[in-house]
Amino acid sequence: MTSLTVNGRPLAFQMDPQTPLLWALRDGANLTGAKYACGEGFCGACNVLIDGEVRASCTLTLGEAEGLTVTTIEGLPADGSHPMQQGMLLEGAIQCGFCTPGIVMAGAALLSRNADPGEAEIREALTNLCPCGTYPRLVRAVQRAGRIARGVEAAPKTGPVPALKSV
Repeated sequence: MTSLTVNGRPLAFQMDPQTPLLWALRDGANLTGAKYACGEGFCGACNVLIDGEVRASCTLTLGEAEGLTVTTIEGLPADGSHPMQQGMLLEGAIQCGFCTPGIVMAGAALLSRNADPGEAEIREALTNLCPCGTYPRLVRAVQRAGRIARGVEAAPKTGPVPALKSV
């Protein structure tokens, strides 16, 4: 049995230790935010934070993650109050949404190290592939998230999204 902390909770997985962490998270813990795309750690769709650093969960085995702390997109505030979540929404940087969780996690890792990154540092940190091509908006989203994190820009009000009512 492999044990690790996922989104602040200790979890024990009864899976083969050679299982990619991505599949342990998706199939074993029902945390489906990290997506499978390239399977080689190149695209960033499966990015999670491992002990605070962004990592491709498809290239790390469950056994290699033993004892580590993993944060997935589901570990960020459900109300969308994390500055990176807010920056993505405010800058319209979300298109189809497939790559969004990995980008948010990469941006969150960057902002935890530097809440005022320059454009070059953002582009270096966000190596994610976005099929929709929102790269200029992604840079602006991280910059805006940094301003929110630093308190230079007021954070928008957050809360549950109201349900649509049928008429």
